[in-house]
Amino acid sequence: MTVLPSSPDRRAGSMSGVPSHLARWTGLAGSTLLAISAYLGGAFPSGPLRSTPVSIWQGTNGPLILAAWAVGTGLMAYAWWALRDGGPSTRWALVTVGLWLLPLLVAPPFGSRDVYAYACQGASFVGGISPYEQGVSALPCPWLDTVSVIWRDTPAPYGPLFVLIAGAVVKITGSLTASIVLFRALSLVGVVVSAWALPALARRAGVLPKRAVWLALGSPLIAAHLIGGPHNDVLMLAALVGGLAVVASHPGRRGMLLVGGLLLGVAVAIKVTAVVVVPFAALAATAGPYRIRTLIRDGGWVVGGAAATVVGVTVLGGLDFGWVGGLSQGGAAVAWTSPPTAVGQTVGYVAALFGGHVDALPVTRGIAVVLLAVLLVWLWWRARTRDPLHHAGLALALTVALAPVVHPWYWTWPLFVLAATARRTGWFIVVALVASFLVLPDGTGLPRYTKTVGAPLMTLLVIVLVVRLVRSARAARQPVAAD
Repeated sequence: MTVLPSSPDRRAGSMSGVPSHLARWTGLAGSTLLAISAYLGGAFPSGPLRSTPVSIWQGTNGPLILAAWAVGTGLMAYAWWALRDGGPSTRWALVTVGLWLLPLLVAPPFGSRDVYAYACQGASFVGGISPYEQGVSALPCPWLDTVSVIWRDTPAPYGPLFVLIAGAVVKITGSLTASIVLFRALSLVGVVVSAWALPALARRAGVLPKRAVWLALGSPLIAAHLIGGPHNDVLMLAALVGGLAVVASHPGRRGMLLVGGLLLGVAVAIKVTAVVVVPFAALAATAGPYRIRTLIRDGGWVVGGAAATVVGVTVLGGLDFGWVGGLSQGGAAVAWTSPPTAVGQTVGYVAALFGGHVDALPVTRGIAVVLLAVLLVWLWWRARTRDPLHHAGLALALTVALAPVVHPWYWTWPLFVLAATARRTGWFIVVALVASFLVLPDGTGLPRYTKTVGAPLMTLLVIVLVVRLVRSARAARQPVAAD
């Protein structure tokens, strides 16, 4: 069927003057360049555990590695941004995303060494050691040399289900290379499940499915880090979006609400940060206007299903709730990509100008935790009479923004939910684009080498945002003048 020039889909495929077919092949060229950079200088098992941008440049193929990474990321970012309304159709978006993932499916680990930690935690579990009680050096893991030093003696921060998955992967494969292949295959499964759930969630939220699929799965963060990494975040996101889609599609239907709750419990059992979404899902489960009775009647099935999944997996796996304490170990990393960390760094820099030595990180991070708790409660209370699905995405965005450590791929958490529920998308697209340029192919984080500039700039951004929010709140409270 011929699409008329006035068709909305046709206009969507040519946003910013970029034809959809050109954007597709531009992004594919970008992902191919990222795969090349991974082959030349990715996070190899035998590679150096710590590099600097200078040492990479001076090493073998250094300029080519950095050029392929920079140009490849730029091409993917440009293509994603140019078609940010979704392109011609949902099918077109899915095919394009599939093409973009292909090069990194067969590339060495990209942008992180976390997959080696997954393998070692799985080996510890198979060897009879709880990764919540001891670090991977306790066994010791047969691939200990591949794990970043900072994570060798710290307990696993992941949920019990992922520990079971990691143990099964190692037991099935028996080798590091095969384990990486299987972890990446599981990440691909997560993308496929998300591709099914995102349109369903978008339709319930009144958002175009093609746009939701494109914004969530077409981001450079997906190909580079969730697949190229690979990272377990995509498994958590698949269960989370799937659970929200089931709940939103069947409000008031107890059996389906229980299914949705079980899926959300799977997400929490992989990464506990998904728990912030459960209270909003309970609101979305209610049929009709908000009432405490309907919230307990309908939302209780969601909360109960999620809690039963987490407790059941923990008990059946012979584990405990040590992963809750393991979450605090993430604060060992210090980077200005976390706003509270950036503010703490900046306070220290300013004090140093006057001869003082102040470690403000514990204070600023502690304030951020308290602020997050307050804001999450406020968001939930506000969501009672508004869209709880959109507020769930905002809750995830706040969780990332106020976390003590923020890795680039963490921004996929709110990205997935907001892509399917938000009307205004520009701000979180920009955040995801900036995050895409922060980690080199071997996992070297640029924020570590730009802290004296990045921390003050992030602090300035925080100040600007706070001032704007305060002004907006004051303006909203002022009465409208009569004509």
